[in-house]
Amino acid sequence: MTMDTTHLRKKRPFFFRRGPMENIATALIAVGFLMLFQPFALALYTYSLVTLLAGTVMFMIVSKFPE
Repeated sequence: MTMDTTHLRKKRPFFFRRGPMENIATALIAVGFLMLFQPFALALYTYSLVTLLAGTVMFMIVSKFPE
């Protein structure tokens, strides 16, 4: 009696899956963009470039992950 191991493939952890992490990176870019163009809080404007850059770098790294 042999066991078929083709269906026992482990799922990758959440932080190593491409789809969800690309969505998080895209959301981070969108938040940075909104922070850049809001007229109310100077603190949000101050960290908007850092947020945009973090989202962009994250997207570039995550887009190299396998499906």
